[in-house]
Amino acid sequence: MSLITVNPDIKSKAAVIYPEVLNRPLGISGDSRLAEAVGLARAISLDIVHSEIIKIREIKPGAFFGQGVLDRLRPQLENLGAELLVVDSSLTPIQQRNLEKKLQMKVIDRTALILEIFGERAQTSEGKLQVELAHLTYQRSRLVRSWTHLERQRGGAGFLGGPGETQIELDRRIIDDKIVRIRKELEKVKQTRAIQRSARKRVPYPVVALVGYTNAGKSSLFNQLSSAGVFAKDLLFATLDPAMRKISLPSGREVILSDTVGFISDLPHELIMAFRATLEEVLSADIIVHVRDIANPDSREQKQDVIKVLESLGLQNVETLPQYIEILNKLDLVTPERRDYIIGQTAGRQNLLAVSALTGEGCQVFLQALDDKLAAAHAHITVTLPLSDGKTKAWLYQHTEVLSVQMREQEADFEIRIAPERLSRLEQLLGRPLA
Repeated sequence: MSLITVNPDIKSKAAVIYPEVLNRPLGISGDSRLAEAVGLARAISLDIVHSEIIKIREIKPGAFFGQGVLDRLRPQLENLGAELLVVDSSLTPIQQRNLEKKLQMKVIDRTALILEIFGERAQTSEGKLQVELAHLTYQRSRLVRSWTHLERQRGGAGFLGGPGETQIELDRRIIDDKIVRIRKELEKVKQTRAIQRSARKRVPYPVVALVGYTNAGKSSLFNQLSSAGVFAKDLLFATLDPAMRKISLPSGREVILSDTVGFISDLPHELIMAFRATLEEVLSADIIVHVRDIANPDSREQKQDVIKVLESLGLQNVETLPQYIEILNKLDLVTPERRDYIIGQTAGRQNLLAVSALTGEGCQVFLQALDDKLAAAHAHITVTLPLSDGKTKAWLYQHTEVLSVQMREQEADFEIRIAPERLSRLEQLLGRPLA
């Protein structure tokens, strides 16, 4: 399902506009926001013939922009041969329709643009379901735009009911039925993920989830650590379908590394809700690794956008959580002076590290930090076993980290680190509580 038609062989000419509302607090700078919007448009093979920031005092409810702006834009875009206008903001259905009438071209907003990218990049059946749900939710309120040719049809009696009402209501019901069906299928996905998570807890392997702004280098770091060959490119939303790989830490402890979809400022609500089943992997992760593009001038603002999304998922005060680690990525792209400053700022810190996913610099330090953080969460105890108890001894070596063994004539003391969830199983094997 697509909101616009893009032929990959013939690039459609498009203009990108970022409306900067005066006297409204800015997060990411206007120039960066425009560059990001152009990057998003190019991600679906649009030929950008014009881009600009338009400063406006207020948003007009009718067509978003005032008449003066529209009178200037129309001939300008016509002369450039633009077929599509991308407005990097949220448009109401009425604003979108009026802009199309006044400018005589197709108009899409930020939400539609991101939905297009997601629709193009999703590979798994789950990813496609999530994108389709977001598309349908977005389109449902905009049906009136598609049925202006049905004005001869009239629903209701007398002067009640609008043009094409019967057809619109029918189409809305069809969309509602599809939404219900997809939500049921995604609920099954959610249940499957819950079963997989419980299975991992029984094994169990700790889960390390990589999160971050889109294009921050999560997939590059994932590949550097796991050699998984996940698609990683200098593209916005290069990763949509989550990937998981088992990796070994310096102590020999094995963990599952999870790569997730990138976040972005003003991430459409439809997408947050549609991808919730996937993002719930983050909620249940043993460690959350926030990967930041430290070479980006808006890295601090991007960080806040990621924190907002995590909080919307139910993780409050994320930065204070013991399982939270912040990674300053792309050390290879900063100046030597900046690099020295960053390394100085992160020296001796457990929750703030600097790496280059491209060159591998700092990755071993990061793995050791994961090891240390997981070890800190584990109980450090000594278990005394008879030398004849081979079964429990084998279990200790398989499911715990054996630090030392003190042998005596009839028994041995095993100094171990053990995950909290495995304590009850060890108590069952010993037949006594480990108080």
